Amino acid sequence: MQNVILIVHLVLALCLIGIVLLQRSEGGGLGMGGGGGGGGGVMSGRAAATALGKLTWAFAIAFIATSITLTILAAADSSSSSVTERLTGRPAADAPAETPDRDTPSGTDLLPPSADGDAPLVPQAAD
Repeated sequence: MQNVILIVHLVLALCLIGIVLLQRSEGGGLGMGGGGGGGGGVMSGRAAATALGKLTWAFAIAFIATSITLTILAAADSSSSSVTERLTGRPAADAPAETPDRDTPSGTDLLPPSADGDAPLVPQAAD
């Protein structure tokens, strides 16, 4: 279900990009766009702009609806289990606390061994 909505969401995003790029710029930037000159034809530029505008609004509303739907589905999936439960297959509270061995480095202990430990700090001189 979530994959189908995600595919529809991606198709809507591509359609929305395409329909916005098809519209004529009315900002007048670089002297492009603007008025259509004299003479009124059967199909004027304003009617096409409103049809594209309505299609843009329809795609935008559908895009927002699929976004909200995907958010709700993701929130429902995440509340049922945690990441550690999904990775290990068991609840995190039942996981035993791991104690690192003294012989294996833990990765977080970056200090050299202490003087009262088993290993000497400097190697013994060869006789």
